[in-house]
Amino acid sequence: MTRMKRMIAALSMAAMALTALPAQAEIKSLVVAGGCFWCVESDFDHMDGVVATTSGYAGGEKQNPTYRDHGRHREVVKVDYDDTKTDYRTLVTQFLRTIDVTDDGGQFCDRGHSYTTAIHAGNDTEAKAAREAIAEAETSLGKNIVTPVEGPATFWKAEDYHQGYYMSDVKVLTRFGLVSRAEAYKGYRKGCGRDARVRELWGDQAFMGMHKAGS
Repeated sequence: MTRMKRMIAALSMAAMALTALPAQAEIKSLVVAGGCFWCVESDFDHMDGVVATTSGYAGGEKQNPTYRDHGRHREVVKVDYDDTKTDYRTLVTQFLRTIDVTDDGGQFCDRGHSYTTAIHAGNDTEAKAAREAIAEAETSLGKNIVTPVEGPATFWKAEDYHQGYYMSDVKVLTRFGLVSRAEAYKGYRKGCGRDARVRELWGDQAFMGMHKAGS
């Protein structure tokens, strides 16, 4: 083989290798409210394609809201995901099956506006995808879904101690005694009846933290 032919062959092989590479991933985000943001973090952290979750506040008018004073904000979670592994509609579809979509007064044992559910769509395309996911879920569930699709909202990150609370080994004094935040979270989630209600509502479609119901 001549030198020129070897060069052409090498270039051809390089081109083939480049075309075989996966598309460059883009990290995208969605913001949802589903009651206690510790629980929402846990649920999304176990969904395929999710790369990060951040607890926070959104939907109200107060600047720099805090856990003790967040006004009309809801507890929300910002979910960052790899768009080569999942997509907005898939995540919304799964999210709906982690909450009580029939409850407009809060979630489980947590009552009041700050614990109500919502999907904050960032643009018209996301809003359309969210409404389609809701329509499909209503058909599947056979019930009206009260979770609203709202427009973009400023996301305010919650205090550091809320981040990853469900898996933290920091000790806290609770009604369960001196336990890790992770153990306190487990006791709270069970006591609040979150998983029991999600199973009751969604059956085998339910998605709760570490596993899907029925798996």
